[in-house]
Amino acid sequence: MVTTPLLPSDYLDLVSPLRAGADLRGRIEAVHPETADAATVVIRPGRGWRGHTAGQYVRIGVDVDGVRLWRAYSLTSPTNRKDGRVTITVKAIPDGKVSNHLVRRATPGTLIQLDQPTGDFVLPQAKPAKVLYLTAGSGITPVMGMLRDTSFDDAVMVHCARQPHDVIFRNELHDLVADKKLRLTEVHTDTDGMLDIARLDELVPDWAERETWACGPAGLLDAAEEHWTEHGVQERLHTERFRPSIVVAGDGGEVTFSTTGKTVDADGATPLLDVGEEAGVLMPSGCRMGICFGCVTPLKAGAVRDLRTGEITEAEPGVLIQTCVSAAAGPCDIER
Repeated sequence: MVTTPLLPSDYLDLVSPLRAGADLRGRIEAVHPETADAATVVIRPGRGWRGHTAGQYVRIGVDVDGVRLWRAYSLTSPTNRKDGRVTITVKAIPDGKVSNHLVRRATPGTLIQLDQPTGDFVLPQAKPAKVLYLTAGSGITPVMGMLRDTSFDDAVMVHCARQPHDVIFRNELHDLVADKKLRLTEVHTDTDGMLDIARLDELVPDWAERETWACGPAGLLDAAEEHWTEHGVQERLHTERFRPSIVVAGDGGEVTFSTTGKTVDADGATPLLDVGEEAGVLMPSGCRMGICFGCVTPLKAGAVRDLRTGEITEAEPGVLIQTCVSAAAGPCDIER
């Protein structure tokens, strides 16, 4: 009664936002530049953080110009960091609201929302004898998490970047080379051109014998998957694909219900639950029976807006939305 209309937890959030039992948050403690357009963000996670496995990613919610936006970034810190902090390394991309905010405007003390880490782009428990890391651009970030966490007797990396100064973690990589913990080949695309996957025969003659982790642009990964398959060693290739394009959030848009194959136009104010039902799609919902979260559905592509808060949620692997309080914020694909 004393705190109405707020809850006691709302006041506790002001005093101790990272406490056990609170919504999972993190506090930015430092931002370290890596290149002209990339930075490492040091985060102190709340007590509900369950830890991560090297190579996994985390979704973070950041308030940018009054709107909460969610993005997924690879964790680049080792799993046993003594101070309990975690890091993500972000490359600012053109028109990227969150990436530019984190690289150029984020300040220590800022609170962000966190999900628990996820992803299966990880090393096996049984260490392979020989490994190859094939990366390009910011695709090096999950691999750096692996390199900081686990060392191998025979590890090779082929990394592509426009120019030497664009190589994220370049000094640390060369320190590993000096310590004989890594053999590194840099491909500078401004002068060398894009990597021809067939050059691996020259750069890493025993590539087919190595367990390989590849992360980077779709073109590189498509070529790698085709190359490994042609040589009958596709089971040794593990890939991680980042979101291929920027989603521009608007007000309403074409909604595709991919399971049923129906497509309808929706405005930016009608809940997707109602949109689906009006289109004849069987939409799960417990809301009308007092069962909250009964309408949770995977968002496969596009963006939606929370009608209560205005928060934009964009499609990432594993993202679920409440269709009863979400409206189309541009073209989107709902798994129904």
